[in-house]
Amino acid sequence: MSLPEELLGQIRDRIDHPASATEIGKLLRVPEEARAGLKRQLRALVATGALVQTRNGLYGLPERMDLIVGRLQVHPSGYGFVEPERAVDGLVGDLFVAGPHLAEAMHGDRVVARLERRREDGRAEGRIVRILERGSARLVGRFDTDAAGLRFVVPFDRRLVMDVQVPRGADGGATPGQMVTVEITRWPTPTRAPLGRVVEVLGDVNEPGVDIAIIIRKHAIPDAHGHAALEEARRLGGEVRPRDLAGRTDFRDRRVVTIDGEHARDFDDAISIERLPSGHYWLGVHIADVAHYVGEGSALDEEAFERGTSVYFPERAVHMFPDALATGLCSLNPRVDRLTQSCLMEIDARGEVVRREFHDGVIRSDARMTYTEVNAILTERDDALRDRYADFVPMFEQMHALFEILHARRRERGSIDFDLPEPEVLLDAEGLVEAIIPAERNVAHRIIEEFMLVANETVADYLEGREMPALYRIHERPDPLKVDEFEAFVSGLGFELGAPPDAVEPRHFQRLVERIKGTAEERPIAFLILRTMQKARYEAMNLGHFGLATESYTHFTSPIRRYPDLVVHRALRKARRGRGGRDALDERLEEMTEAARHCSEAERRADEAERELVQWKKVRFMADKVGDEFDGYVTGVAPFGLFVELSEHFVEGLVHVSSMADDYYRYFERGHVLRGESTKKAYRLGDRARVQVVRVDLERRHIDLGLVEILDRIRRDRPLMDARRKTQPARPKPQRRTQRPGRRERAVARQRQGRGRR
Repeated sequence: MSLPEELLGQIRDRIDHPASATEIGKLLRVPEEARAGLKRQLRALVATGALVQTRNGLYGLPERMDLIVGRLQVHPSGYGFVEPERAVDGLVGDLFVAGPHLAEAMHGDRVVARLERRREDGRAEGRIVRILERGSARLVGRFDTDAAGLRFVVPFDRRLVMDVQVPRGADGGATPGQMVTVEITRWPTPTRAPLGRVVEVLGDVNEPGVDIAIIIRKHAIPDAHGHAALEEARRLGGEVRPRDLAGRTDFRDRRVVTIDGEHARDFDDAISIERLPSGHYWLGVHIADVAHYVGEGSALDEEAFERGTSVYFPERAVHMFPDALATGLCSLNPRVDRLTQSCLMEIDARGEVVRREFHDGVIRSDARMTYTEVNAILTERDDALRDRYADFVPMFEQMHALFEILHARRRERGSIDFDLPEPEVLLDAEGLVEAIIPAERNVAHRIIEEFMLVANETVADYLEGREMPALYRIHERPDPLKVDEFEAFVSGLGFELGAPPDAVEPRHFQRLVERIKGTAEERPIAFLILRTMQKARYEAMNLGHFGLATESYTHFTSPIRRYPDLVVHRALRKARRGRGGRDALDERLEEMTEAARHCSEAERRADEAERELVQWKKVRFMADKVGDEFDGYVTGVAPFGLFVELSEHFVEGLVHVSSMADDYYRYFERGHVLRGESTKKAYRLGDRARVQVVRVDLERRHIDLGLVEILDRIRRDRPLMDARRKTQPARPKPQRRTQRPGRRERAVARQRQGRGRR
């Protein structure tokens, strides 16, 4: 067990109240010379949310103080949820926070919330008691003015429920209707709105490229690289220098290839393989040695840390490093010398790594292959390609054979492997969607994926064995309560996990995935498995990877695109030079813990940004299809309706329960079902559905669907109902009640009143 976990266990067992660092040291009998290390560990535990530091400097266990640390997610209707950074015993899902209890917190803030009421089903409610970290001081929105000439920005993100007031002279030259970036100069309080100034005018929302600019700024993704980083990259040049080769293993006489997508511009992994006399395979995974060029604390390093990861949009990528590195010096381009950190593994017939070596290397890639070409050579037996790459065909066939061995090994240990088609968005010259097609994942994709997995696992095991501070990719066990809910649902479909919720193993999920393959329930059950699982994240402590069914895993294979991989490369080099050990772990633990948290959040930010832009483009794609009918299936069930994904376009829309006007429908959470009270008609997760596009709301980026069978029934019954109304005496009209404004409207009204007062 690592030091922070040991300390946390001792605090839980031996200290029954919030205590200062000095008191904790005394109660745990920590030697005086180790007190500085104790304080570092306490701060590290606070950073992870395992401990909470009170206003007067005391450290306490949040679960014993009914406190939860996490990110606030606000719903457009005005309420919110706190996503706990650590699992909370007995809590199912996120902590609900009603609108009046949000205080001055905004969407995206890192907060401390007090748990105030638990429900029998494990859900809970609470209130925000402290803001630890603001989500962002900048937001993007539409600049506007009211009838009195007062200026304000309506946030593009509907989860930011208050408009930002803009004083005269702070509008940055924006005109009403333009999209802008506004910097908050005064944070909101319970009685007044936020104040800000326009720092950038983005333009009309329908202009090409403005949608990407909006998403980048909404998610606070750093875009253009700074002058210092660009200058550092320029000074490195574009070629490997003779002095860079000193002390390196020369792999230039080995056949090495890269295999990537047709449109890839950066190549950070290359493969070599040979068959040993023993019959074993000698697999080389050669990764671009970014750490050789990017020193800790340099401008390039600081920018890369801030970004955390590259972000990939359909039209363009926002690279973690300047192009001079990402697509130049650190890209394993063909037929040029490139520096690598190389992981070589001897793999036996059972897929076990029986020997491993790590080298600072230099390679010269012999060919830049694509997934399509390698797949055509191996599975389609394309004669023209096999003749063109005749010297490489034996190599690809060895790769295929080793892939089969490694994949069988992973399946045997229970690694969960989904193989669902993902959508690929095809755009025209103006960035509008022309078509959405299923992306192909062929055998070449799977070969490279398997080789990267075994390299990552091998590096993680090596680093842990040498007690080297690093970042691990962890995936914790699922919450038994969520597993129980999942089991209740799949049992209604005739499936089961075959294990109690608190004893479920990866192999139980994998066997279920194999049983549902090719069935109508495959995609929704797979999605529900993902929702049941914890989210994979980075951590300074190795906690294993449940989904991959492995005790040690890290990210080593993409240092051009992911900052954690760069950290791992540096750690690997230090470990090879004997710099690990318990003292090194303790010294850098707090730093690694913070890096893990930051990189996990950067990854989530990138995923959300990529997903949101694609969804926005999908909504635009559907704008001219109102009235059209499509086949789809139910991907989500909620009290307010059904989420349905169209089979043809991979586009999701909502069938609101108000449109299901043939009956009163009740929601049953455990069964993921809406059931009619009179007709007993049920709509559940995974059901096939024929839907009609009823409305496309471009401003809310939302698609409203209707179930064709219900719409047809209503249309069929409407003439009869109208005829009955004509034969009945007219009823007096009820007195009209004034509609009470919603939370957002009330907030805007308060802001406008405040403008007048000031």
